[in-house]
Amino acid sequence: MADVVNIIVAQATENVKENATNTTGKPPSTPEGMAMAYGSIVIMALLPIFFGSYRSVNYHKENKPEKMTKKDAAIFPIMASCALVGLYVVFKLFSKEYINLLLTGYFFFLGVLALTHLLSPVVSKLVPAAIPNIPFHITFKQGEGDSAQYLINYRFSSYDVVSLAACSLVGAWYLVQKHWIANNLFGLAFAVNAVELLHLNNVITGCILLCGLFFYDIFWVFGTDVMVTVAKSFEAPIKLVFPQDLLQNGFAANNFAMLGLGDIVIPGIFIALLLRFDHSLKRQTKTYFHAACLAYFLGLMATIFVMHVFKHAQPALLYLVPACVGTPLLLALVKGDLTALFKYEDSPDEKVEEKKKDEKATKPETKKVK
Repeated sequence: MADVVNIIVAQATENVKENATNTTGKPPSTPEGMAMAYGSIVIMALLPIFFGSYRSVNYHKENKPEKMTKKDAAIFPIMASCALVGLYVVFKLFSKEYINLLLTGYFFFLGVLALTHLLSPVVSKLVPAAIPNIPFHITFKQGEGDSAQYLINYRFSSYDVVSLAACSLVGAWYLVQKHWIANNLFGLAFAVNAVELLHLNNVITGCILLCGLFFYDIFWVFGTDVMVTVAKSFEAPIKLVFPQDLLQNGFAANNFAMLGLGDIVIPGIFIALLLRFDHSLKRQTKTYFHAACLAYFLGLMATIFVMHVFKHAQPALLYLVPACVGTPLLLALVKGDLTALFKYEDSPDEKVEEKKKDEKATKPETKKVK
């Protein structure tokens, strides 16, 4: 969860950073270059949500993921704000070169692991059959018997090692050049994994989270200079970028359009919840998932439109949250699924088991009379 907080803080700074970089005297982009850049950004934003949502369905069937509760959702904007202010203080007190050096190393390891998790199934199919697929299992256990706790319990194979080596080359490319393509590969991996692995408990929790970050985004973008200061100093693959001058300068282009990962991950985990809700209805169509994806697309287009009309960076969640929350709620009201939507829980069986355990614990013991 701490990694997601870092992503939210950093992505919000990128919204402001875009406005700051546009005032540094870079030549204006052509309409064709801008259309290509923002079209690519929109497509890259939709891909993690789509694939991450379907991966979350499979992950939920095979595992018992940790879910964000209402309390977690309520304090999340506060945690993100504290992290933002902390970064502001650190950048004020210490040299940004050394801090960014540490951040680069931190995100290098995270990026390699995230990309490996995402591409391992693909790389495994490409490995020649002559290379044997040897399984490995690393465990680190504390205690014995039923009270034992596995601190490390990780299974992998030799094919995963090959995937890790391939992804490490991307990591080395990022370390040496910080090329925008390597940045995007890491960013897409972060986004897909976050949508897949981070699960909301129910729709109410999702509404609390999105509404809280809605006000968070507005306040820190428009209300203070904290975001601006952090934005000018923070360097990490926590955004998707695409050059607006690609047609003129090729891969050496440097006038970027960008979108923070938080603007993908936060709506994405809510949309993934709606896909799991669609599966629970056992209908032929994925109505709520498709409607939410369309709403996200329209919200993102509205963000880009307003940004260019007013020539000022916009908090994307200002437009994405009403679209992604309002659309499925209105659709559920029209279709008569509003009650089912609010009652939906990812794992109702777990609540039943917990209730049985509580009843068993409170049930008085009966003694047999001989």
